[in-house]
Amino acid sequence: MIDLYYWPTPNGHKITMFLEEAKLPYRLIAVNIGKGDQFNPDFLKIAPNNRMPAIVDHAPNDGKRPISVFESGAILLYLAGKTGKFLPKDLRGQVEVIEWLMWQMGGLGPMLGQNHHFSQYAPEKIPYAIERYTKETSRLYGVLNRRLADRAYIAGKQYTIADMAAYPWLIPDRQGQNMADFPHLDRWHQSINARPATIRAYARRNEVNPTPPKVMGEAERKLLFGQDKSVVK
Repeated sequence: MIDLYYWPTPNGHKITMFLEEAKLPYRLIAVNIGKGDQFNPDFLKIAPNNRMPAIVDHAPNDGKRPISVFESGAILLYLAGKTGKFLPKDLRGQVEVIEWLMWQMGGLGPMLGQNHHFSQYAPEKIPYAIERYTKETSRLYGVLNRRLADRAYIAGKQYTIADMAAYPWLIPDRQGQNMADFPHLDRWHQSINARPATIRAYARRNEVNPTPPKVMGEAERKLLFGQDKSVVK
């Protein structure tokens, strides 16, 4: 059994997508980031960066004590290693998938996250910041669109953790993008959206946050965006 410390964000969806695809038994443990659950001392023991998702695998392959993993990219790599799924067996195939996984972790996620922050959540709308991250989002969409021009998935014919990492971050209506401008990306996005495991994964968000607030309150804003060194204890 795997415990998944989760909230329905793009990074959280990555992990439910894998678990549903691999049909691994898992239990959702809600980490309500708007209420400060990420600062719970017990959670910090497995996720010292006070960010979800994180997992605890109670049946690791080495047969020893439970193992915890934090950071969504590390979790995907761990689960791929555990199951032997969604990561090629050959060296060159592995390198290709890991390259694009790191591209998502280091570029697509952080840049689109800044897009969300300045266009959706910031109390002051700063035109320069909105334009800067909307343009960078467009560039990254373009990179992925070009990549997918001659292949079904990011690393070729097979669906991998690179696809699972990138898919949840593409939210064009919130990111100032028109998918008609990115036809290969649109085709890929629709194909993943239709996968039964993706549908099951996204349905699980309703178990922890069935009625998300339409407007973010000031207390929640401070928890999510007002952190400094004082929260590291």
